[in-house]
Amino acid sequence: MKKILFSILLFPFYSFSQIDVPIHCGFDFTSYFVVYPHEDGKSKTIDGLKISIVDLEGNEVINTNNSLSWINANKPLVFTRNYKINEQNKRIPITENGKWFYYFADDHYLLTISNTFPAENYMLKVEDIDGDENEGNFKTEFVPLASYNMYVLCAADERTKVMQFGRRVTNRPVEIVMTKNN
Repeated sequence: MKKILFSILLFPFYSFSQIDVPIHCGFDFTSYFVVYPHEDGKSKTIDGLKISIVDLEGNEVINTNNSLSWINANKPLVFTRNYKINEQNKRIPITENGKWFYYFADDHYLLTISNTFPAENYMLKVEDIDGDENEGNFKTEFVPLASYNMYVLCAADERTKVMQFGRRVTNRPVEIVMTKNN
């Protein structure tokens, strides 16, 4: 009986102590890089590109023990293309009506990273490697990264830290204008 009475008296204190705890969002501890590669004067995202994170010397970066991203441990940090899904959450071709799986990335490339990713230590490497798609028509581009390039989708504290230096508008894709080989 003492345990029941103790539990009844303790419950209100426990309940009120939870009021100050912030609500978590599905993207806590995760940010994204979104890249929009296109030709000058065109708005279509270029297909068939390999976009990866490289160090300042141009070497491919490995996600050692998930230190830079929560997925793909001990693999290179390579971007994937966003895709559409239908009402049954099945993947569909981009040309069909549906919604983007990552609603914030539209028809672009993206990579999930940790909120503590040291962006200033890395660059993007954009290569045209798909012979079928572009026939190697585009030059390889290297683009420096900054913390304001990160999509921070949760809480104001993390977003404020990113906005502290650099541009004041967050969650915009890294726009890369690709040039063709001559």
